[in-house]
Amino acid sequence: MNKAFRYVPEATGNELFFLDQLMANFSDEQAEDFSRVYRARRMNPNHILIATLAGFFVVAGIQRFMTRNIGLGILYLLTAGLCFIGTIVDLVNYQNITFEYNRQIADEVMMMMRR
Repeated sequence: MNKAFRYVPEATGNELFFLDQLMANFSDEQAEDFSRVYRARRMNPNHILIATLAGFFVVAGIQRFMTRNIGLGILYLLTAGLCFIGTIVDLVNYQNITFEYNRQIADEVMMMMRR
């Protein structure tokens, strides 16, 4: 986890392990380029947690819009977070939601680097 931790120090858990595997064969220059773009686009799990909590008091589904799950965002919006059950589930799983989003971002950055 040395390279991933050096270039993306705010990553933890599954994200750090995933990035370490992804960046294993990168040169230092490639790792720096990747991390610069990735860090600018990645989502902080705390932002998803705050957005999910806001779903109880303001508008349900904000966290789903933030992570590009537009269909679920609209569903949560129209059903008050599936009667708050979906919002509670997202509250428990906010780190997994963030990890999936960040993994998509990492894949997009990889595609950009290959061009």
